[in-house]
Amino acid sequence: MSMLQNAMHLLECINRVKTHDDMASVMRLIAEQLGFQYFALTQHVDVIAAGASAIHIHNYPARWADFYAENALGVTDPVHRASHLTSLGFRWSKISALIPLTSGDRRQLVRGRQAGIGDGFTIPSNVGGEAPGSCTFANSADRPLREDGLVLAQLLGNYAFDAARQLWAVPKRQGAATLITDRQRDCVQWAARGKSDWETSQILGISKETVTSHIKEACARYQVNKRILLVGRTLGDGTLTISDIGGWRHPHFWE
Repeated sequence: MSMLQNAMHLLECINRVKTHDDMASVMRLIAEQLGFQYFALTQHVDVIAAGASAIHIHNYPARWADFYAENALGVTDPVHRASHLTSLGFRWSKISALIPLTSGDRRQLVRGRQAGIGDGFTIPSNVGGEAPGSCTFANSADRPLREDGLVLAQLLGNYAFDAARQLWAVPKRQGAATLITDRQRDCVQWAARGKSDWETSQILGISKETVTSHIKEACARYQVNKRILLVGRTLGDGTLTISDIGGWRHPHFWE
C-alpha cells in the first residue's frame, strides 16, 4: 500500500468513529501503522477536574499517566506549552527552540523517560474559544522516531483531534453562568499572570485582604486548594482563556 493509500485508509477509519472507544481503537491503529508505540489525544486541562468532559485518551504507561493526572500536568506540561506557540508538529527534542525549559521541566521530561517514554512528536490543535489540545505520538528511548511517519502524523493528528472535538462536544446550556463572580474572575486572572495579592489589589483598586478572600472563595467553588489548579479549572471551562492570562510565554509558567 502506498503512503497516499495508507493515509486515505486511516482517514476513512477516523471518519467512521462513533464512540470514544472507537477513537481509542483508531488511534492505536494509526500509531501502529506509523511506527509509534504510544499515542495521546488530549486537551490541555486538569484532566481529573474536567472528568469525562475533556478529550483525554492515550496508551501511555500507567505510572506516567497517573503522575500526569495527579499533578495537573495538562496545564503546565512543557510539551503542551510549546504546542501553544506553533501550528506545526514538533519533536520533543526541539521543545527548547520553542520555549525556555526550567529545571522543573527538565526533571519532568526525565521522569517521562524513566517511565518508558523517550522522544515524541506532538501536533497542536488550538481553536479559539476552546481549551487547546494536541495529538502526540511517542516511542520508548531505545526506539527512534521514524522520519517517514512524521508527515502522516501531522495530517492524521490534526484530523483525529478535530474528529474528537465533534465526538466529545457537549451542548452548552443557554445562559449558563460561571461558577465565580466577575470580581473573583478578575483576581484569578491576575494571579494567573503571576501577580501577588498586593499587586492585584493595586491594579483593581481593592484591598489585599479582599483579593485573598476572592481567590479563596473561587478555590472553594471549584473545590481545589491550589491556585495553579484553580487556573486550570477556569481554563478548562472557558471562564479564562490563554489570552486572558498572557499566553504561555508569560514567565510565571516557567518558574
